[in-house]
Amino acid sequence: MSSAPKGRHIAVIGAGIIGVCSALSLQREGFRVTLIDRGEPGEGASSGNGAIIGDEAVVPVATPGMLWRVPGMLADPLGPLAIRWSYLPRLAPWLLRFMAAGGARRVEEISIALAALMDGALAAYTPLLAEADATDMIRRTGWVCVYESAAGFRRYQPMLELQRRRGVPFEVLEPEALRQLEPSLAPIFDRAVHYPEVGHSVNSLRMVQVLAGAFQRNGGTVHRAAVLGFDIGPDGPQAVRTEAGPVACDGVVVAAGAWSKPLAAELGAPVPLETERGYHVQFPDPGIAPRLPVYSTERAFVATPLELGLRCAGTVELGGLQAPPNWARAEVLATHARRWFPDLRTEGASQWMGFRPSMPDSLPVIGRSPRFSNVFLAFGHGHCGMILGARTGAVVAALAADRDPGLDMTPYRADRF
Repeated sequence: MSSAPKGRHIAVIGAGIIGVCSALSLQREGFRVTLIDRGEPGEGASSGNGAIIGDEAVVPVATPGMLWRVPGMLADPLGPLAIRWSYLPRLAPWLLRFMAAGGARRVEEISIALAALMDGALAAYTPLLAEADATDMIRRTGWVCVYESAAGFRRYQPMLELQRRRGVPFEVLEPEALRQLEPSLAPIFDRAVHYPEVGHSVNSLRMVQVLAGAFQRNGGTVHRAAVLGFDIGPDGPQAVRTEAGPVACDGVVVAAGAWSKPLAAELGAPVPLETERGYHVQFPDPGIAPRLPVYSTERAFVATPLELGLRCAGTVELGGLQAPPNWARAEVLATHARRWFPDLRTEGASQWMGFRPSMPDSLPVIGRSPRFSNVFLAFGHGHCGMILGARTGAVVAALAADRDPGLDMTPYRADRF
């Protein structure tokens, strides 16, 4: 692709936080951009996630000892990390790579790559939200990770050391200090860790919508249609074929989240992408006002105060895109929330399930297709999509403009496996 973007037309597939931020960043770079999605902007995983934005998430999902946890994942369908038996045969190749990524040396390498990508992740939203006149969409409150048992806190010590090596600022709190920080919590916690330099969106769906609105006001096009494939020329895709007709383009960004795998494969980048099914329960009139999000590694969920109420989101269920939701997992989140917050009002609670696009090594795929230089890949962010939306968009725009993104892109290559 020419280094002069003026007049070049990029089709961005996927209107979640990654796709919308990529579209806005490309537009700011001077490209003409069409955003393609079968749904409205933000309706997928972006609409129901935990809404956290920070740079402390440098611990991969697979850690040492993961192999011995697999039987428990299969035995407990309501556990924090669960695998559906019926999906195991299809999941097995991904699961083997996942366990291989949990070796001590590999975890260190992955953590370094995560830290490099997350450096400046929160600040990267500033120019995009300013352009959308929505700088109030992010609250910089920090967040706190709570432990209900001394054993749970001890088990997490290696991960705290990993964060310390990456320079993540945090403070360990005794129960009284936690009570002072977050008085709405029940006195049931043995210890907590406070991360002061973390923010959260007050409404993750509305945030994507206002960014998409700014993109459209600046001349961008949103094309509502399912993608069927591509018209490939000698130098790469020349058009995106959709159910509403072709969209001619000079380049393509694949940012379709959990639906990216077949699109990437057609464009020369077969990847071991899988789907984590995450749940939330939301309390519209909680009767409490936590000062900051509260997270648990023991329970694998976060309670985030939003303009919509209190959202309790998280857990991991490996079960693919087709199986129906297991709403009992959302009920487990509600049970935890009632224990944590004794004054919580639960009337009118709603449930949600969405799909996280996950690579076995917890690193997203970001960069050019190994086959076509005019194809850019931006998916597989797992739990960190909201964190890395603006950061990923800036990297994609720099690559498309043939500029140095200021980052070693090797760890995020599609052909790293």
